[in-house]
Amino acid sequence: MITSISVVMLRSRCGKGTETMITKPFVCVLLAVCAAAASATAAEPSCVTVREGWVRLPPGSAPMAAGYGVIHNGCKAPVAVVAAGSKAFGDVSLHETMLVDGVSRMRAVERLPIAPGSSVALKPGGLHLMLMQPEVPLAKGGQVPLRLSLEDGRKVDAMLAVRADAPRPAAR
Repeated sequence: MITSISVVMLRSRCGKGTETMITKPFVCVLLAVCAAAASATAAEPSCVTVREGWVRLPPGSAPMAAGYGVIHNGCKAPVAVVAAGSKAFGDVSLHETMLVDGVSRMRAVERLPIAPGSSVALKPGGLHLMLMQPEVPLAKGGQVPLRLSLEDGRKVDAMLAVRADAPRPAAR
C-alpha cells in the first residue's frame, strides 16, 4: 500500500517517465529491508536447542518424573531459561540436586543463564527438570513435549524420549 501511494505522489509531482526511475530503487530497498527482518526473526529462535532429551520412566504410577538433556545456546548473545512446561504434565520446573553436609538436597532454579556458544547438561544428580502432575501415562519409547521459556520471551520446543534407564555415555 505504501508503494502504491508513493508512486501516485511521485507521478503527480515529477511528471511522466520519472516514476520508473524513482519507484524501482524504492521497491528494492523496501524488499531488502523486509527480507532482512524476516530472516533475522526466523533464524534467531532456533539458536537455542535441546539435544539428547529424555525422561526417566517413573516406577508404577508415581506422580512425578525427571527430565534430562543438553540445552545449547548457539546464539550470539547470552540467554536465560526462566520457565519450563509440557502438555504432558501439569507442572514442570527446573531443579538442582546438591550435596550439603553429606545430605542430598534439591532446590528450585529460577533462572538458568547460558553463555553464547555454551551448553548446560541436565543430568541425574545435578540440574534436571521436575515433571509433576502427569496428564497422560508415560510409556517406554514414548515422547514428552517440552517448552522452555527464555527471559527475552522466546520459546524453545523439544521432545524428550521416555526411557527406563539412563542412556549410556558415548564411546570415545
